[in-house]
Order: sequence, then C-alpha cells, then structure tokens
Amino acid sequence: MGVAGVCLLLLALLIGGLGWFLRRRAGLPRGEVVYEDMSGAVRSPPLSVPRYGLIGKPDYLIRRAGFIIPVEVKAAAAPRRPHPSHVMQLIAYCLLVEETYGRPPPYGWIRYRDRTFRVDYTAERRDELLEVLAAMRRDLERGEAHRQHRSPARCRACGFRAICDEALA
Repeated sequence: MGVAGVCLLLLALLIGGLGWFLRRRAGLPRGEVVYEDMSGAVRSPPLSVPRYGLIGKPDYLIRRAGFIIPVEVKAAAAPRRPHPSHVMQLIAYCLLVEETYGRPPPYGWIRYRDRTFRVDYTAERRDELLEVLAAMRRDLERGEAHRQHRSPARCRACGFRAICDEALA
C-alpha cells in the first residue's frame, strides 16, 4: 500500500471515528446513522413531501432492524413528558421518512440532554399531524397565523421574522 492508500485509510478511520464520537456524544440509540444534520460536516438535503407541503431536516436518521428511525435532538433537559410540539415535529419527520423511503417507521426518538423518549408513529398521530398542517394552511391563507410565544430568542431564530408583524426581536 502506497502513501496515498495509507492516507485514504487514515482519512476513512478518522471520519468513521468522528461519526462514532458524535453519535455517542449525542446519546443516540444504536443503529447505523444514514442521515445527519447536526455536525455541519455533512450536507444532508432536506426531506420533502410536496403533496403535504412538508419539508424538513431531521437531526438524525438511524437504520435499525430494517427501519429508518428519525431522531430529534433537543439541548434542554428532559421534561416529564415530551412537549407536544416536539412530538408533532418528530411525527412530521416520521411522515417524511415514510414518504421518502416507502416504509413507515414504527417510532421515532426525541433525545433531550439527559433522557431519550421513544414516540410511537401511529395512524392516529399521523392523522393528527395532517389536521395540524391543514389548520396551519387555512390560517396562512386567511392571514390569521399568529405568534404563539413570548420568546425574543425564538423570534430571532425564526425564518419568517423579516415578514412578521408580531416579531418580538
């Protein structure tokens, strides 16, 4: 093996080690990471389902037991139960996985700083998500979408800040 071969081998080991380190550091469940949007080292394209007007970038997708499982990572300490908005975000990622890969995941994970919750992806939760998306579209069409928080930090990070009449920051 020449110098170039050794360099390629070392680079492959470094990248593999980096992936293992990031997964362990994030506290991810076991499985093969097939998509990630956390480190910035990998440019993962968003998943989209045009018929629902849904687009998103899960933090991780893990292949486990033949399924692609979405993982949403939150920096905060875990609440007693996952916040409903976090559950709906994860269910949206489950729908994106189902439509993109042709097979629904049986569940997804929400990883808080100190605890991971498994959230089942059920027909009822999928229907609830579709109802929420339809309500959001109706509100937007009527011009009735309003800010639902009092957090300047959330406003600063919002993609609609430039056109929002209710921005706090």
